[in-house]
Amino acid sequence: MRGMTLVELLVVVVLVAVLATVAIPSYRSHVLRTHRVEARTALLALAVAQEKFFLQHNTYATQTELSVAPPDGLGLAGTSANARYVLSIDSASESDYSATATATGAQVADHDCASFSIDALGQRSATRLDGSASSTCWN
Repeated sequence: MRGMTLVELLVVVVLVAVLATVAIPSYRSHVLRTHRVEARTALLALAVAQEKFFLQHNTYATQTELSVAPPDGLGLAGTSANARYVLSIDSASESDYSATATATGAQVADHDCASFSIDALGQRSATRLDGSASSTCWN
């Protein structure tokens, strides 16, 4: 007789289950890491817009000017391209600014890089979900 026995079929099902148990969390982790690019891109675009604003107004834009169209504001949305991060200008003055991209929605599951920050000097930082500093997020 040709064909598969029930035991052989059960062995195949168990193997597939074990592979799925390993592969699915790894895949989800990889997806979260790839979405970090969205936060970095949004903050770098904000930094460029801030420098343009500074050249015209001799001061940096505040949170209220984030979504106002140029030349009176930065003309940026309050979220990143796919709305995985919320953008905010934490502080702004005539000589400095600080901006943050905070994870939202499903991206909150990225515990290692919950928020990204940049300032007028180009200094970049990131924090974990527990508030501690993370050094791998901008890499």
